[in-house]
Amino acid sequence: MRDAVEMTESGARRTPPAGEPPSGSGEKLSEETVAQLSSSPPLVFAGECDLLTAQLARAARGEALVLHCADRARAFGGQSADVIRDRLRTQLQMAAVLTYAAAGPVVKLSAVGLPPAGPHQPGAVGRYEAAAARLNLVRALGAGGYANLAQVHEWNRERVTRSPTLRHHTPLVDRIGRALAFMRACGLDPARLGAVELFASHEGRDLRYDSALTRVDSRTGHRYNTSGHFVWTGAHTRDREEQAGYLATIRNPVGVALGPGSDADEAMRLLGRLDPDREPGRMTFQVRMGAAALRDRLPALVEKVTAEDHRVVWLCDPTPDGPRPLDDVVAEVTAFHDVHRALGTHPGGLTAELDGDGTAALELAFAVAELRRRPCRS
Repeated sequence: MRDAVEMTESGARRTPPAGEPPSGSGEKLSEETVAQLSSSPPLVFAGECDLLTAQLARAARGEALVLHCADRARAFGGQSADVIRDRLRTQLQMAAVLTYAAAGPVVKLSAVGLPPAGPHQPGAVGRYEAAAARLNLVRALGAGGYANLAQVHEWNRERVTRSPTLRHHTPLVDRIGRALAFMRACGLDPARLGAVELFASHEGRDLRYDSALTRVDSRTGHRYNTSGHFVWTGAHTRDREEQAGYLATIRNPVGVALGPGSDADEAMRLLGRLDPDREPGRMTFQVRMGAAALRDRLPALVEKVTAEDHRVVWLCDPTPDGPRPLDDVVAEVTAFHDVHRALGTHPGGLTAELDGDGTAALELAFAVAELRRRPCRS
């Protein structure tokens, strides 16, 4: 174990763990693997994490939406360049629809890592390398003109034209086209809006892996998990309390999933631990309850959190275990929006599953766009 602190980037440095790393869950990492990860370059940087916190704060205030795209069924073989590019294309198409519907910015989060080791997954070092490759390609595509707004709209127009499932959204796509034409008439060319900000999300399941990729920012002395800008833990994560304890030690914006058994007391315990300073953008709750439980349980949760002046981002996560029938997904998203409208609070965004050709995910984005134009349903 090294006793010196080494620089790994301008403004951030690596620090060795104090004592034995937490045991955590998932793959049992050897000391050699931990040492290799600890000396590996960070995948994200502290300043980027701070920028994401500021953007999530806008969502917490109702000034932006969040689109968090996951690919929970992905396997190591699904990391090809074509698959990554197509997933990014779908996310950009969804974001364009939501930007128009919200008349405001959409914060784009994308899962870049692989689940902990299993029958068809690589080990920890392989997962790190796969995440690095995926993030590198996503950043290059996002900065290189692939994401220009005019092109993204053309993708949407073509998809809606040829898909019987999406064809009924043609009027909305036409309205977006007219908005882009208006921009051109005003001298702003949408084709020049080519670069896009994309942030990486990481689900914390393995504390030894996360600890090995934790670095100290030399500007502030704060600790950051450098495997993703946004770090979150699921409702069924083993050793969830230990994982929450780790999240409390890092400065990344963090998230926790709330399942159908979650209540206001649990939410307040988590906030007391993870957001004691009530910092806007620090904390995100991913709500995954099902439509019926959501209508029953979410109002008390939102009311309590709001009354205690915590500015959190509320995300609806209707596909926590992978793809579901679209009608069930839309019903849950509708319930989520209805609850927030009734309370006068902001439905902060959506966690969407990317699978297949992206038609279901795009249909969901159109459904959310229509929800934002619909009066509240009691």
